[in-house]
Amino acid sequence: MDVIGICAIWLLALGAVPLAFVVGVFVLQILAAVRSPRAAELVRTEPHVHRRVIVLIPAHNESAGIERTLASVMPQLHEHDVALVVADNCTDDTAAIARGCGATVVERFHDTERGKGFALAFGVDAMRADPPGLVVIVDADCTLGREALDRLARCVVTHDRPAQALYLMLAAPGAGVARRLAQFAWRVRNWVRPAGSHRLGLPCQLMGTGMAFTWPMLRDAALANASIVEDMKLGIDLALHGRPPVFCAEAVVTSEFPDSAAATKTQRTRWEHGHLEMILREVPPMMKAAIGRRDGRLAGMAFDLCVPPLALLAAALILGTLLAAGVAAWTDTPTLVIPYATLLGLFMLVALAAWAARGRDLLRLSELFAIPLYVAAKVPLYLRFIWSRQKQWVRTDRNKS
Repeated sequence: MDVIGICAIWLLALGAVPLAFVVGVFVLQILAAVRSPRAAELVRTEPHVHRRVIVLIPAHNESAGIERTLASVMPQLHEHDVALVVADNCTDDTAAIARGCGATVVERFHDTERGKGFALAFGVDAMRADPPGLVVIVDADCTLGREALDRLARCVVTHDRPAQALYLMLAAPGAGVARRLAQFAWRVRNWVRPAGSHRLGLPCQLMGTGMAFTWPMLRDAALANASIVEDMKLGIDLALHGRPPVFCAEAVVTSEFPDSAAATKTQRTRWEHGHLEMILREVPPMMKAAIGRRDGRLAGMAFDLCVPPLALLAAALILGTLLAAGVAAWTDTPTLVIPYATLLGLFMLVALAAWAARGRDLLRLSELFAIPLYVAAKVPLYLRFIWSRQKQWVRTDRNKS
C-alpha cells in the first residue's frame, strides 16, 4: 500500500470520530423525545403568574403581518401587561397599524446599525424607566398559540431560567414535497431534539421568537449587534452566566415559510450559516467553561449546538460512506466502510423514528425517498459557507412572488 493510500485511510478514520459524536448526540435526543408527550397534550391548569409582562415585538416593515401577530398577543395580556412594538427603520405603516391594534410603539431609525439585535436593545432601553417583571420576545411575523404567554411566564418563574416556546414553521396548504420536508426538518430541529434534551434534563437553544425572561436576565444582555443568529448567541451568553434556557413545549408559536424561492433562500442561508458560525466560534469556550465548572447543563447545550443542520449531516454521512467505499476498494481494506455505513444507517433509522413520532401528518412514507434530492439541493448553501458566508443580518422578504 502506498503513502497516499495510508494517508487516505487515516483521514477517513479520523473523520469518522466527529461524525460519530454528532450522530450520537442526535440519536440520544431523538430516542429520548419519541416517548415524550406532544405539545397539544401538555395542558396546564395553574393560575396566571402575577408579574407584569411586556411582550417585545421587533418589527421592520411588517405592515403585512403585524396586525395578525397582535391579534394573537393582545387577548392574552392581563391588566398592566403591555405589547411593545419597536418599529425599526420602517418605511411603511407598521407603527400606525400597531398603534391601531392597541400596542405601545417606539420608533427607531439608524443609517448603519441595522438588524434585530439593535431593535431588541432599543426596546429594552425603552423599558428601563418602568421595568416589567417578565419580558417575552415575539417576532412580528409570528402567531402565539392559546395561553402561550401564561405558560411561558409560569415556566420562567418555576425554573428561574429563560424559557423557549415550541416554535414551528408551517408550510402553506398544498405545498410540495420539498417544502413539507423542510417543515419536517424544522420540527426535528425545534421540537423533537429540544424535547429530547428537556427529557434528559438539559437546556435548549433560544430560537428567536417565543422567548421569555425575567427582567434581570435581559436588562444587561449584549443585544445591540448585527449577528445573523442573535437569538442563539443570547442563549449561549445566558448559559455561560448560569441561566441556560429551558424548553417550554406547552407554549406554541407559529410562523409561515416565505412564499418566494428567493426569500426562502435568504432565510435558510441566514439560519444555517449562522448556526455553523456558532459551532466554530462558541463551542470551544462553552466546553472549556463546562469542564472548568463541572457544569453538565452547559456541556449538554454545547453538545446540542455541535449537531449541524440535518441536511448537512446527512450529506456528510453519505459523502463519507461513498469515499470510504472508494478508498476501501482501492486499498483493499473493506472494514474501512463499516463505521460510515453504520453511522449512516443509524442516522436513517432514528430519522425514521422521528418521522413516525412527529412527521406522519406531513409526509407519506414513500415521500421520504425524496430526502436525497432535498439534501443535494442544499449542498450549494453549505459550500457558500466556505467561500461566501453570510455575515450580515438580512430581513426575509415575505411578500408573495
